[in-house]
Amino acid sequence: MTYRVILGEHDLYKTGGTEQIIAVSQVFIHPLWDANRLSSGNDIALLRLATEATLNSYVQLGSLPPSGQLLPHNNLCYITGWGRTSTGGSLSAQLKQAYLPLVDYTNCTKSDWWGSTVKNNMVCAGGAAESGCNGDSGGPLNCLVNDKYYVHGVTSFVSAWGCNYPKKPTVFTRVSAYLEWMDSIMMM
Repeated sequence: MTYRVILGEHDLYKTGGTEQIIAVSQVFIHPLWDANRLSSGNDIALLRLATEATLNSYVQLGSLPPSGQLLPHNNLCYITGWGRTSTGGSLSAQLKQAYLPLVDYTNCTKSDWWGSTVKNNMVCAGGAAESGCNGDSGGPLNCLVNDKYYVHGVTSFVSAWGCNYPKKPTVFTRVSAYLEWMDSIMMM
């Protein structure tokens, strides 16, 4: 397969002049990822770009959290993506964002919530009024910490019963659990 990334994209069906299309030279999938067992976690990959991106008002670097960081319940976070706008709904042509307060590990792993499906290398957010949905996978969960946003999660999965299902918040790969692995890839 040949991969490429499109930076600065907003509308999938219109060229706005802000896009940068860059080839991917290498794909690094976490070695413990198992596509047949999504609930085991490790749903993360890194893409090495063939050329450098040009940073501007449309393309910026995301900030990574400190290693091992856990955020408190209801921490301010936002999901962005082009996923479905509702269960069974259509995919969005324009990039959407939704406020998803963080659901801490203690609450998310309650037996009537996600229970043991959620591991400590994951983080949950939303579930009250907004959520991620099919097609948002791989996108960021940006969380506010000390007046700065950090990429705290990578969208992983939602409930099979539907997006925004009660007591089934969106589940993300917790970025702060993978910084050592990410650093080892960056040094290659």
